[in-house]
Amino acid sequence: MAKETPKENIILEEAEEILETEEIPETKTKEQILTEQLQRLQAEFENFRKRTEKEKTQIKINANENLISELLPILDNFELSLKHNEDKGIALIYDELNKVLEKQGLKKIDTTITFDPKFHEALIQVEGKVQGAILEELQKGYTLNERLLRASKVKISTAKESK
Repeated sequence: MAKETPKENIILEEAEEILETEEIPETKTKEQILTEQLQRLQAEFENFRKRTEKEKTQIKINANENLISELLPILDNFELSLKHNEDKGIALIYDELNKVLEKQGLKKIDTTITFDPKFHEALIQVEGKVQGAILEELQKGYTLNERLLRASKVKISTAKESK
């Protein structure tokens, strides 16, 4: 092999310097890549945590809604029983059940207002003086946490047609 000339030595030294200086950015790049991956994983985990929390809340809401929907016929039966029999024991149980359901977000739909198809279902229409006035509530309606659970079944008046 031939001896290296001073020019070749300088070139080799410069090449080694370039390689050494390029290794540092590669190391930084690896660190940056790992940091970015870690940040992405943290963000993904946070999104996963929030999504599962929302799903858990929605499952709880759906479970409450299903249970309360199944209890509505029992409330109806209590009301029928109280209309025909003024048993104080039944009235106490009915009141307690209503309090528990109200704590869960159950509200009775107001039938003292005019007919609203969003909350009322007209089963009977009779001629009257005022269009859409609710004359009688046939079955109570309820909302649960501001969502319609069951529409009130009502008897309404329709204005007389003039001939």
